[in-house]
Amino acid sequence: MQFVLGVVSHASVVKMLEQHLEDMYATSPPESVHALDLNELKQDDIRFWTLWEADRLCGCGAIKRLSPEHGELKSMRVANYYRQRGIGERLLHHLQADAAQNGMTRLSLETGSMGFFLPARRLYQKFGFAECAPFGRYQNDPNSVFMTKRL
Repeated sequence: MQFVLGVVSHASVVKMLEQHLEDMYATSPPESVHALDLNELKQDDIRFWTLWEADRLCGCGAIKRLSPEHGELKSMRVANYYRQRGIGERLLHHLQADAAQNGMTRLSLETGSMGFFLPARRLYQKFGFAECAPFGRYQNDPNSVFMTKRL
């Protein structure tokens, strides 16, 4: 398996991100969906990573720089075929290492409070993320759970 930086426009990535947005809008009210679209993932303050097995996309994730020391995890997604195979852990480990290598000392995230998001929350807790108050431009929202971790 190989990590690749910045491949947002590949057809497999576009399809995965479209499915990600569809799931977010299917499980959360529109005002509580904070997923980034393709154009937002191409911004200079975003490091977007994909994980591939040969030519098959396994998953993706991004880090949005909020300040020189603080990043936000965005667009974490594992392909359906690769779920329950440790890909989420592999992605999260890589994203944390990348953030630290780029001078960040803290990573935060927003995820949903609904049952659909429970596996993601468990993964983040396993990696030492703890619930926190809203950060950045987020507001309190009963549909959101905010988490953070010092690197």
